[in-house]
Amino acid sequence: MVERLKGKVALITGAARGQGREMAELFTREGAEAVIAGDILEPEQTDGSSVDFVRLDVTKDDDWKSVIDGIILKHGKIDILVNNAGIVLYEPILQTTNVMWDRVLDVDLKSIFRGMREVLPHMIARRQGSIVNVASIWGLAGVPSAHAYQAAKGAILNVSKNVAVTHGQDGIRCNSLHPGYIVTPMNKDQGPVIEAALINGSLLKRAGQPIETAYAALFLASDEASYITGTSLVVDGGYLAP
Repeated sequence: MVERLKGKVALITGAARGQGREMAELFTREGAEAVIAGDILEPEQTDGSSVDFVRLDVTKDDDWKSVIDGIILKHGKIDILVNNAGIVLYEPILQTTNVMWDRVLDVDLKSIFRGMREVLPHMIARRQGSIVNVASIWGLAGVPSAHAYQAAKGAILNVSKNVAVTHGQDGIRCNSLHPGYIVTPMNKDQGPVIEAALINGSLLKRAGQPIETAYAALFLASDEASYITGTSLVVDGGYLAP
């Protein structure tokens, strides 16, 4: 253990499973004072874990306030926010209803606004903080489906830049993280055709593992990235390189 997060307090959303859970467990192994995993799902296999699992519906203002207030009360600060919670629907635009659009945008995009709005005053008060907003390669390139999902992930890039520009003078760093095809429960319904296309399209000819995204999030969250803000880190096995 290098302890790259020694003394840090981090909140990671959507961290009951998948890449969010990998991030939470890695952050604890890297010496964080506390790692809080916020999710509406019940975590599995928590024996031996030092992660603090709490219920957080990222679409509800009251949930955000309650969780952040609890962190400040218990730890006196919050150093890192990783907005990782997300859902995906695979419908193209002509099959996307208003209800579907609103649901995906609420979870994948508006939740990031809610989280940053709640966390920023505490970070600004201490003049330090790192925010990592998890987007996708579909925030950087087109895909012939998942219309609402792509809209949300594309917007994440620019809302992250906006916060970086607005609050850099306050000591806050904000970056977006863009994974490619990562083997997680969220991707289990994408189908074999999409899966094969993503694997064959990557330069490494394989899917990514959650720990590979977690290490990227760790870097952006840590002081090793102290001069990096307003940028977008792609973790996609070279899918977007050609």
